[in-house]
Amino acid sequence: MTHPANPRDAMAPATSDAPATYAPGLIAAPPRGAAMAILVAALGYFVDIYDLILFSIVRVASLKSIGVADADLLSTGVLLLNMQMGGMLIGGVVWGVLGDKRGRLSVLFGSICLYSVANLANGFVHDVHTYAALRFVAGVGLAGELGAGVTLVSELMGREARGYGTTIIATIGICGAVVAALVGDLFDWRTAYFIGGGLGITLLLLRVGVYESGMFEQTKAQAHVRRGNFLSLFATRDRARRYVCVILIGVPIWYAVGVLVTFSPEFGRALGMSEIPSAGRAVLFTYVGLAVGDVASGLLSQLWRSRKKVVLLFLTLTVACVALYFTVAAASLPVFYAVCTVLGFATGYWAVFVTMASEQFGTNVRATATTSVPNFVRGAVVLLTSAFQAATPVLGVVGSGVAVGVIAIVVAFASLAALDETFAKDLDFLEH
Repeated sequence: MTHPANPRDAMAPATSDAPATYAPGLIAAPPRGAAMAILVAALGYFVDIYDLILFSIVRVASLKSIGVADADLLSTGVLLLNMQMGGMLIGGVVWGVLGDKRGRLSVLFGSICLYSVANLANGFVHDVHTYAALRFVAGVGLAGELGAGVTLVSELMGREARGYGTTIIATIGICGAVVAALVGDLFDWRTAYFIGGGLGITLLLLRVGVYESGMFEQTKAQAHVRRGNFLSLFATRDRARRYVCVILIGVPIWYAVGVLVTFSPEFGRALGMSEIPSAGRAVLFTYVGLAVGDVASGLLSQLWRSRKKVVLLFLTLTVACVALYFTVAAASLPVFYAVCTVLGFATGYWAVFVTMASEQFGTNVRATATTSVPNFVRGAVVLLTSAFQAATPVLGVVGSGVAVGVIAIVVAFASLAALDETFAKDLDFLEH
């Protein structure tokens, strides 16, 4: 069941300040304090994505630099990546629980501090064990920023306009991947890590201008309300359905990035391309498309006053772009990168997806859900790539890629149909 966070005033404003007036579909100035929260959350997510992608870009150079043999590059890289993803899965739950128990603001800046320090430390590593440990710590830190930022902004902004705030966060954040690709090419790998860590530490200076969520403070004052209980997300069939379904609608995004783009050299060879695509270039073009797609999907969700219609549209576009990937992309290298760009655009509904996660749950578990959901989606990459590799001996590279994609996208369509519309939903309620 869901209940108003304050039964006497279920329509209370999200902050202690006077609520702003919004015209549906139009961009209005955010409430006092929300603009700074949007800025910090967006820049924090920018550094988050920068670090997440940077490791993939500098992986080979960094491992060779610390003495890893060529024959061990792949296995060592997988080890470090798994350590990072393990940290993100654990961090997604821990930071989410802390966000509901201690506050959105403490998690936002705590996670930024942790992954920034880990970033700086990554630039000093000289052995694999230290590198792996620091990738785990970085993963834990990276898990908290987005969920805390989206939860805070969603609760600070008016119900009609919060989609604009989360769109700005996701769009600016995705650009961190583009910058990581450029920095990784231009600078030594240690310098690239130092740059990321320095950017994150600088963000901590903005802490004084950000306010805590009024909804959270109101709920915190009610001593009888249980906050931040991860298992409560599965306490009822309805709540578990909402949680699982919102995760599953995001999986196609990481199917595109984690399978089609990451393994683009293998797909290029299997499709008979004379020039083999570069995974780094494919990532760069895909994330350019993702950034544009996040802007488009976020604005459309405001214009159409619907999250579900926009996700349905972008999932349909994803189907078309995956078909292009396996049919026309192999024509030439420029065509392949062009398809990666439009594929990125089609899967650019991350902003709307994370907003839906925030809007699905009550104030007492909202940070827990919003923080853990995107990290479980990221963690799904391990399942996707494992399924892809397991099916390859039977179906071949192309057949395996198609099969994994069909399953991921069909499940996403079914999950979307099972979710309720959340646009302009009053977030001042509790889960019991």
